[in-house]
Amino acid sequence: MTKFLLTVDYSPGVIDMPMLEWSPEEIKAHMDYYRELNERLRASGELIGGESLTRPDQAKKVTADGVSAPVVTDGPFPESKELLAGYQIVDVESEERAIEIAALVSQVPGPGGVPLQQPIGVRRVMGPADFEELNPLG
Repeated sequence: MTKFLLTVDYSPGVIDMPMLEWSPEEIKAHMDYYRELNERLRASGELIGGESLTRPDQAKKVTADGVSAPVVTDGPFPESKELLAGYQIVDVESEERAIEIAALVSQVPGPGGVPLQQPIGVRRVMGPADFEELNPLG
């Protein structure tokens, strides 16, 4: 089995209307879709975890040099549509299966029940062998 990180950002997909402008019924349908998909993936043993994150205007960036106090910058940041909105970690047989699951996430309904077609990132989680390749001295 191989772990993959599936990422959702604030790219709108085919619907460019912020969720704050959706009807309560549309928000409920959207969240119910995620809840049901996650339940199916948990039942199959493929979903390890995942979370939704707060809006970009609530984000912070922290940089530190280890000597002075950390510098904290409040969001939103340029290109906030690229900021992470949520993620899932799946443990699947293949990259193809991770892509199938990402496609299910991409078709979450938006206003009017229209699938958002939101771009979903798919990245393999590195394992011990990957780190051994990076550090051949051990």
